[in-house]
Amino acid sequence: MSGDEQHKKEAQELKFGTRLLHFGAEIDSHTGASSVPIYQASTFHHHDIFNPPQFDYSRSGNPTRQALEDYIALLEGGVRGFAYSSGMAAISSAFLMLSAGDHMIVTEDVYGGTYRLLTQILNRMNIESTFVDMTNLDEVRQALKPNTKAVYMETPSNPTLKITDIEAVTSWAHEHDLITMLDNTFMTPYYQRPIEMGVDIVLHSATKFLGGHSDVLAGLAVARTEALAAQLKQLQNGLGTVLGVQESWLLMRGMKTLQARMAHSEQSARRLAEWLHAREDIKAVYYPGLADHPGREIHEKQSSGYGAVVSFDVGSGERAKALLNRVRLPIVAVSLGAVESILSYPAMMSHAAMPGSVRLERGITDGLLRFSVGLEDIGDLISDLEQALQFE
Repeated sequence: MSGDEQHKKEAQELKFGTRLLHFGAEIDSHTGASSVPIYQASTFHHHDIFNPPQFDYSRSGNPTRQALEDYIALLEGGVRGFAYSSGMAAISSAFLMLSAGDHMIVTEDVYGGTYRLLTQILNRMNIESTFVDMTNLDEVRQALKPNTKAVYMETPSNPTLKITDIEAVTSWAHEHDLITMLDNTFMTPYYQRPIEMGVDIVLHSATKFLGGHSDVLAGLAVARTEALAAQLKQLQNGLGTVLGVQESWLLMRGMKTLQARMAHSEQSARRLAEWLHAREDIKAVYYPGLADHPGREIHEKQSSGYGAVVSFDVGSGERAKALLNRVRLPIVAVSLGAVESILSYPAMMSHAAMPGSVRLERGITDGLLRFSVGLEDIGDLISDLEQALQFE
């Protein structure tokens, strides 16, 4: 066993919070620097033309990006990780493992950007998709076609936080030789590690909780097997959708505090969800930690926490827009998962690409808001929401 392999084995035995800080590249082996160096280079010299170096061109590989890719692979428990220029670049690359004529089964209330990719771009390439309520395993089974090649899960789903039974879907999919993919953005590997439940490819919009500071755009993928990793590597290199070195460094810096940020934000999110749930003027609250959440039991089986995103329906589009214009603390914006709270309006933001009739079918009403709870004092956040709701 090489020194690197031994280090990785030792790192895997550490607790998650320790692994965030001791992931194998935390100390530069050449200088002892306490931070991964930024290798700001597009190309690398061949000292011996007959023995090419590990890195030759930064699209194909860069030491800074490699440190990040090894980092996420360690955290998710996969064999190899890959870093992309955005979350959608990661998802697009994974979907392009399919070929013309192939079919995939997809969570129905999937992120709007993923819906747009499937229905406006990949469909032109004759890659078809069927959207199903993945909380119902019978619907998943009924969507199977002779040309089905993959199942794509999002759990909790965005923005209605529906819960898919990962092991049940994955077990069924593997019986039919289907590739399973899962967007783990909301939970992160701190709360949920899908590869340990048999998922083949785990995807992240690392812009969100992993980066955590609203200052980097990035996507990540982790493969369960070497064969899948080889396919992803070919696509990453061929498409060129790689993450730059500055962003790779920023993302690693953000990931070091993932546990501390997630634990604080989840605690606050629980209080926010309970406060909203107790109000008579809130039509519905979606949060896996609520006692009446329909997927709570399954979520607790496969995740160690409930996350920091709470969605709630204020009853109408007019009321939602008025609230958005009255809040003072959360920023009103797309995205989520930052140190500052972010209040988003799916109908006009994350799911604007989804036709209104389709949104309504999937519970994404004009009154629905998505609150990503940050690190502010939860009492201040609740007081701010309370004053914003008193506009009638």
